[in-house]
Amino acid sequence: MKPAAGTLTALVGLLTMRLTVDGSFQRYVRTSMRPWLLIAGVALLALGIVAIAIGIRTPAEPADDDDHGIGVGWLLLVPVVALLLVAPPTLGSFGVDRSTAIRVTAGRSSLPPLAPSDQPIPMTLQEYTERSFDHAGASMRNAVISLTGFVANGATATSFRLARYQISCCAADAAAAVVKVIGFSGSAPPRDQWLTVTGRVSSVEGEDPVLRATTVRDISAPEDPYE
Repeated sequence: MKPAAGTLTALVGLLTMRLTVDGSFQRYVRTSMRPWLLIAGVALLALGIVAIAIGIRTPAEPADDDDHGIGVGWLLLVPVVALLLVAPPTLGSFGVDRSTAIRVTAGRSSLPPLAPSDQPIPMTLQEYTERSFDHAGASMRNAVISLTGFVANGATATSFRLARYQISCCAADAAAAVVKVIGFSGSAPPRDQWLTVTGRVSSVEGEDPVLRATTVRDISAPEDPYE
C-alpha cells in the first residue's frame, strides 16, 4: 500500500472517530450506530498507521507510468481533511419538499386515546400525523400537544410548516413529517429555526395535519435532529 493510501485510510478513521465522539455522526445515521462507528474508526486509523509505516520502510521502486498518478491520489485527501475541519450541517428545510413525505391515512381506528394530563404531551411529528389522520384526531381530543421541529419553507406571519425527518438507517433514506401550525401572531419565523410548539389538534388542511398553537418557543437544534 502506497503512503497516500495509508494516509487516506488513517484520516478516514480519524474523521469517523471525531464525528462519533462529538456527536456529529447523528446528522447522518441512527444514534444506536455510535459504538460500531467508534470501532470502525479505531480499526481504520490503526490500519492506516500500519500501512504508512510499511510504506516508509519499503525501498522505493523505479518510477513507472503508475507513479504519475500519485499526485492525483494525494488530492483524495482534500475532502477528508475538509470534513475533519468542518462537518456538513444536518438535513434542513431545503430537502423537505424534495424528500418522501410521510402521509398516513386510517380506516378503522387503532390508536388509543391519550390519557388526561395537566401538562402538554410531547409527541413526535410522525405520531401527530398518524393521530390527526385517524378519525380527524379523535384520539387527541382536548389534549394539549407539544411538537418540536424546524421551520420549513413558506412561513408567514399567520402560519408556518413545522418539519422533522425520520430515518430508518441513515440520512439517505430520510422522510419528512410536516405539520402546519396556525393560530399565532407575530413575524414569520426564520427558515430552519428550531421551535417547540404547544397547541391543540385542528382539522387537516389538504395533505398536512394542523396544530392550532398556544405557545411558540425558539430552541437550539437538538443533538439528535431525527425522530
